[in-house]
Amino acid sequence: MRVLIVEDNVRLAGLLAEALGRSGIVCDRATSLDGAEAALDLARFDALLLDLGLPDGDGRTWLQRRRAAGLALPVLVLTARSGLDDRVAGLDAGADDYLVKPAEAAEIAARLRALLRRPGPRASAVIEVGPLAFDTATRQASIAGTRLDLARREADLLELLMRGAGSVVRRSQIENALYNFDEAVSPNAVDAAASRLRRRLEEKGLGAMLHTIRGLGYLLEDRR
Repeated sequence: MRVLIVEDNVRLAGLLAEALGRSGIVCDRATSLDGAEAALDLARFDALLLDLGLPDGDGRTWLQRRRAAGLALPVLVLTARSGLDDRVAGLDAGADDYLVKPAEAAEIAARLRALLRRPGPRASAVIEVGPLAFDTATRQASIAGTRLDLARREADLLELLMRGAGSVVRRSQIENALYNFDEAVSPNAVDAAASRLRRRLEEKGLGAMLHTIRGLGYLLEDRR
């Protein structure tokens, strides 16, 4: 999951990005609405974490305008505005969820994951492809009920491939989902991550599930 944090308190945004990163959430940061616009033009995000009191405008007004223009991205408002009227106005402006500062990073991460599950009325926190299962809440992978230990980047890649199981996930999509703007990404970073994941699957006899589609990306499929 890749999230854009729109927060003008640089220290708070940094601490939040670090804490969410430990939950497997890749974070980019913007300190203004203009910065948010620029980031949204540059990359695809899975969700937006939005403060309302920003130096170049009101986040609620901005959100309302962007929703009217077609912004479909799930938005979690994180703000100091705690009144009932503020919460109602924020949700009516287009927020999918509303949290009042201070909030624990674990709860923020859980709410972000919940937002991504919303489109399917019976969506589950667990994704399954053949014998592979991935619990998006605990970030734990398993094979036929047996735990599969993965590094964070490998787990992020597996989740992405499982969400797109049966279809080619392009290299650009993988790079966009796994790395934020501040990370230096080498030309072979995606291939290296896929190679490490394939080794983990091979150790369990499932290496054949991960396919390299030359010139395009990777495909996860249970062809048994």
